Amino acid sequence: MAIKGIEGMSGSALAVEMQRGGRFVVFPYCVSIVILTFKRSSGVYFIRAGESAAAKGLIFSLTSLLFGWWGIPWGPIYTIQSLVVNFKGGRDVTQQVLAAIEKRQQSA
Repeated sequence: MAIKGIEGMSGSALAVEMQRGGRFVVFPYCVSIVILTFKRSSGVYFIRAGESAAAKGLIFSLTSLLFGWWGIPWGPIYTIQSLVVNFKGGRDVTQQVLAAIEKRQQSA
């Protein structure tokens, strides 16, 4: 599992960031090809306390705006959903990531 934003961080530094309000998020986006619309999510990003999650999700919002809206009927629907979630800071997956890390540590 490659998480963007934790490169070079130790476990204790990550724990401190989590206590300060850091969280793990994914950003939805969609891409349409005529009558087919594909709804996808980005990889997991770590957002540190005080960082703008909406700024990190901007590329995924732009992707949806440029390539997602024109697939009928789901393109506009998925594009609007993606934009709303991304401008609110992405979908928080902190609990799932922490559970996966804990499970991995238990099996090691």
